[in-house]
Amino acid sequence: MGKCFFWAMTFIAGLVLLDAAEGVKSEQEKIDAPTLETIVVYSQAAASEVPPMKEKYQLPQTSQSITEDQIQERVNMMDTEDAIKYFPSLFVRKRNNGDTQPVLATRTWGVGSSARSLVYADDVLLSALIANNNSIGAPRWGMVSPEEIDRIDFLYGPFSAAYPGNSMGGVLQITTKMPEKFTFDLHQAESFQTFNQYATKETYETDQTSLLVGDKQGNISWLLTENFQNSDSQPLNYVTSGTTPAGTTGIFPGQNKLGAVANVAGAGGLLHTEMNNVGGKISWEIAPEVKMTYQGHYWYNETHSEVQTYLKDGAGNPTYGNLSGFASSTSLLNQQQMMNSLSVKTESKDSLDWDVSASNYYYINDLQRSPYGVSATGTSFSKNGNMARMNGTNWTNGDIKGIWRPTEAMGSHEVSFGFHADRYDLDNPTFGTNDWNGGGTSGPRLYTYGKGTTTTEALWVQDAWHFAPDFKLTPGGRLEFWQAFEGYNLSTKQNATGSITSTTSQNQPEADATRFSPKMALGWTPSKEWEVTGSFGQGYRFPTVTELYQVVSTGTTFAIPNAGLKPENVLSEEIAVERKFSDGHLRLSFFNENVKDALISQTSFISGATPVSYVNNVDEVRNTGVELAGEKENVLFHGLTLFGSGTYVDSEIVRDRSFASTTGTTAKGKRSPNVPDWRSTFGATYHPTESWALTAAGRYSGKQYSTLDNTDTVSQIYGAFDQFFVVDLRAQYQWNENVTVAAGIDNAFNNEYFIFHPFPQRTFTAEVKIKF
Repeated sequence: MGKCFFWAMTFIAGLVLLDAAEGVKSEQEKIDAPTLETIVVYSQAAASEVPPMKEKYQLPQTSQSITEDQIQERVNMMDTEDAIKYFPSLFVRKRNNGDTQPVLATRTWGVGSSARSLVYADDVLLSALIANNNSIGAPRWGMVSPEEIDRIDFLYGPFSAAYPGNSMGGVLQITTKMPEKFTFDLHQAESFQTFNQYATKETYETDQTSLLVGDKQGNISWLLTENFQNSDSQPLNYVTSGTTPAGTTGIFPGQNKLGAVANVAGAGGLLHTEMNNVGGKISWEIAPEVKMTYQGHYWYNETHSEVQTYLKDGAGNPTYGNLSGFASSTSLLNQQQMMNSLSVKTESKDSLDWDVSASNYYYINDLQRSPYGVSATGTSFSKNGNMARMNGTNWTNGDIKGIWRPTEAMGSHEVSFGFHADRYDLDNPTFGTNDWNGGGTSGPRLYTYGKGTTTTEALWVQDAWHFAPDFKLTPGGRLEFWQAFEGYNLSTKQNATGSITSTTSQNQPEADATRFSPKMALGWTPSKEWEVTGSFGQGYRFPTVTELYQVVSTGTTFAIPNAGLKPENVLSEEIAVERKFSDGHLRLSFFNENVKDALISQTSFISGATPVSYVNNVDEVRNTGVELAGEKENVLFHGLTLFGSGTYVDSEIVRDRSFASTTGTTAKGKRSPNVPDWRSTFGATYHPTESWALTAAGRYSGKQYSTLDNTDTVSQIYGAFDQFFVVDLRAQYQWNENVTVAAGIDNAFNNEYFIFHPFPQRTFTAEVKIKF
């Protein structure tokens, strides 16, 4: 698979030569052409323009962008996060359509690092910085309908003082539409996944309906959206056993990622999901240069997780074989969450502009029910079970930003500055109940409880100083004050009937930290075609409230909080060289990142046979790499666009004095968890006519490890983190100015791979869009 990266690199590097050749070809055509010829140009260069927030605040990071038109031509998109499928170095752990846990991985951090990147929609935070994990820490992509997207920009690294240390992986900004006239969009999409693994062979369907309507009347603009999705998923986990249950047949011999016996007894996490997002946005131009905008989104999700047993008893009847994994893979989940935001902005572009905003994300209802175990007969589940609730969990963010443009007599400066405040409240009790699916929102017994609060206040300033005609220096700094308090934990032990045999509770100590993060970037633009940027940035990522205080079980794994965690300290550098064309660009970036006191989760068997997950500070982690990314329109002939990227990362755990091993292994010198060595994307879009767009694209990721000592070496099994290479195909036809149809195939060659979970196999999509 390493050859895929080689060809991608060669492919992109050739863009420069192709550009030169195209220039010669164009000049020859001018000489030979006896008359003027009409040429249809399929322009996608808009994504190479400066991202809106980067232009406004003179942010120093390198960036990558994509527009709505490019997304529609290239991507088989069922969910908002699909839009960045081919971004350089990025990967979204989307396990299924309608996934509620699609974590964003960046070039230096993997799928377990949800709090090491930032995702915004119109400057409203979608990242759930209440956690840093693969479950509740995933960005709230569902708050943005795919039909709302106007463009998406990604800024690499923690080089801007405007963002906290969570930006170490980068900042993704989704810009949504706001109509200038009456707009009506109706989009219907269907997908079918053909899945065949072990004894599970099925076709899983998704149907999605999206509606967008809006208008502008005088100084008022408004937009309403609705997105409904009904989906069924492939198995997201398998029920395994170290032995074959007595008196049963049908088990598949197997191993786990560490090489221990893990026979496959059945499939779990077969999800049926109904999800709905209703949103609205209204903007009022109070004055010619002052605009107030309110956004509100309500998100509803109901998911049933079911199981399929492969086991049969002596009479040939299906049985659960007394394996508790079937029970932990069964659940009912109901979620109702809401996001509100209000902002007031001035856009005079004179001496001073202001931007004041506030947002809140609130769990109206969040309840997951699951049985405690399987029945004695092995054919059903126990009536008693657990109910995990997060009602009332919420977070609030507020920002005041300003831009000061002094007179020319004071020099060519643009000073941006701001004040930020946030608060994250966790309320996560789990109850034991005598009837796990019989109604009610609490039970007679409190099984576990985790609660607490974190707050951050920050002041920041940076100056974009054009001190010479071709040079720009951007120094900056961010001062942060962080606190954690009201932490409380309770945990119990239960017997087979659900009765509590012991209880432990603790009021956790308060914590606080004050940190200053300096930033510096130097840009050189010798011509309009070339740009060279050197960036330096320090940042601090403070522990999330769940890392400090949450007690939770995932299947048979229990997570233990750690109230004594220290903030991560990241130091990043990047040198980027970019060549811009009239219809494309080519960028080469060298980057290095050192993180001290890195907060990394690890799983161990502390006592007994129950695996325990806990977060600890790893002394030092280093990620050094190179990224090459490019895009070029009209390669060889008009209508053919090539795009692609390749990234190599040398990742190393420099020191980890807290690591303990019962087998004599060490974490020192090993790769950081979930960071692959190679990652690449490459593709082509061809317009044979003005109406057609045909796209073929590939995605490759190298081997990655999920353990600190890199002992998870067994591949192609549940729990492994495999290398993979998939090819996607898409054809779009614009019937007329109002109707567009499209069809595609994701994972066209049906590559079977695991990113802990079994990932989707070959999936077919079909879409129709009506627009007025």
